[in-house]
Amino acid sequence: MHVTTVIIGAGHSGLAMSRRLTERSIDHVVLERGEVANSWRTERWDSLRLLTPTWHVTLPGAEAAAGADPDGFLAVPELVSFLDGYAATIAAPVHTGTTVTRVGATDTGYEVTTDRGTWTCDTVVLASGSSNVPSLPAAAEGVPDDVTSISTATYRSPDDVPEGGVLVVGASASGVQLADELARAGRTVTVAAGEHVRMPRTYRGRDAFWWMENAGVLDERYDEVDDIIRARHTPSPQLIGGPDHADLDLRTLRERRGVRVVGKLGRLRDGKAQFSGGLPNTVRLADLKLNRLLDRFDAWAEQEGPDDLGEPHRPEPTTVDASPRIELDLAREDIRTVLWATGYRPDHSWLALPVLDYKGRLQHDGGVVTGAPGVYVLGSSLLRRRRSTYIGGADQDTADLAAHLAGHLAGRVRAAG
Repeated sequence: MHVTTVIIGAGHSGLAMSRRLTERSIDHVVLERGEVANSWRTERWDSLRLLTPTWHVTLPGAEAAAGADPDGFLAVPELVSFLDGYAATIAAPVHTGTTVTRVGATDTGYEVTTDRGTWTCDTVVLASGSSNVPSLPAAAEGVPDDVTSISTATYRSPDDVPEGGVLVVGASASGVQLADELARAGRTVTVAAGEHVRMPRTYRGRDAFWWMENAGVLDERYDEVDDIIRARHTPSPQLIGGPDHADLDLRTLRERRGVRVVGKLGRLRDGKAQFSGGLPNTVRLADLKLNRLLDRFDAWAEQEGPDDLGEPHRPEPTTVDASPRIELDLAREDIRTVLWATGYRPDHSWLALPVLDYKGRLQHDGGVVTGAPGVYVLGSSLLRRRRSTYIGGADQDTADLAAHLAGHLAGRVRAAG
């Protein structure tokens, strides 16, 4: 079977690219190992809501706010329903239950091998996402046999976690949300916090994403960032999409939920967890970056903001113990579960192309894959702009990359002529 473009993945990015290619009359297929929005259906916890407001969830030609509170936050079933409807509306040529096992080069383009046949094509779009496999640190190998070890990909609710205390490793959005949920369920929770991004849910009466949108933060391009690799691995902000639009950070967890906060986990050995002693510096740095961001918001507001903004009250500094614990005996502390909220990594093991660096990371320039002309990637953090990290970023990203893809095809035609 031959087609001009094969899109791998039927999440929001793959569907958005399908819409863009249809607009350009470029024939294509979308190959999906499960169903549309598969990872949202199968790898998310029950209570999860998006941390972006519904008004920010847009794809080419569609907005998710229809019938929903634009200032609210979609639950996972609502997002899945939106993506299902979007796929049907744009008549995306999705082949579900089709697992890609290899992508290799041919003399004229690429060959995509699946468990349901092989496709040849001129171009490939990798839209399988950056959250394929939980990214566990080496310390995960040291969890004792009598302690349950789970990741955010398999956690569903507190009912699935054994009785006893829980050590949550990671303090980005997922880590603080699950620590809060477990603490509210009556569990004794300890959070091991490394680098994190603190952000208020609302500031001066407006949502954080309203500020980032209007102040131009989300439009910063990848080629304007000093250290793009580091920036792409920055943790997601400590936000929660709740109906009360409340803040959620380490300060909230300590003062309102009684959660114990320790430093970054170093290793687990002989039933003992050892942590960095640098927690006070870690939270000071997060607070410093928070206030720099709010300074930027205030500067924009002074020059261009509306007149009805509230007063610029800053969040209180994060407080932690002056001498945080640097070691915990799991058995003595009755910690029966370690929950890894340490993020995800993409799985590119099926790429038989010279496109990975020595650390196995896909090399690309704003989504244009290096070393394989006609191959593109979508759905990763800060792909082309800061907004690329969020669902709504696929609108602009796919417009840019579809134009590049069309130019690549035109160049092939000119060369052949």
